[in-house]
Amino acid sequence: MKTVIVTHTGAGGFAISFPQTAQDEATSEEAAHEEELDEGPSPIAPEAKELLWGFGAFAVFFLLMRYYLVPKVKQGMESRYGSIRGEHETADSIRAAAQRDVADYQAAQAEMRAQATARIDAARAELESIRSARLAEVNAAIAAKRSAAVAEAEAAREAARSQIEVAVADVASRAAELTVGRVPDSASVRQAVATVMGGGS
Repeated sequence: MKTVIVTHTGAGGFAISFPQTAQDEATSEEAAHEEELDEGPSPIAPEAKELLWGFGAFAVFFLLMRYYLVPKVKQGMESRYGSIRGEHETADSIRAAAQRDVADYQAAQAEMRAQATARIDAARAELESIRSARLAEVNAAIAAKRSAAVAEAEAAREAARSQIEVAVADVASRAAELTVGRVPDSASVRQAVATVMGGGS
């Protein structure tokens, strides 16, 4: 059974209200709960304005990337690549120049070594020629002195021999004179002495 409440508000007015029962209160609470659940946008299905804002932001970001950021990054990468390639080419040129310098140094060193060897050989040959010439001069001087000494000895020998022949001839003449009792011919005695001394030598 439902109850009606009539209230006098003064000035000839009345207010009528119907008190709620427990079932009505539960029903009203469920309705309020459903109203609360139905409030606000769905977390799954985006709204049209969100889609529009997202598409606009994506379009702006795409255009920014396409016409500004990507070319800047690409330009920076190309600049960096060009710088690295230039440094590599510079390093290669420096390496090639260093190798050429080393080759030139080795060639100059070999040339200097060859020149030094040639000078040493020339000096050795010159010293050998000087030594040979000096030895020839010394040998010639020794031979000349030996010839002179031999000549002097031969002259002295001939002089002594003539003196010895004269002395032997005198002794032989004296001995023959003492033996025979007369003086023999001096020419014959000298010839005999010369023959005997010449055969003995």
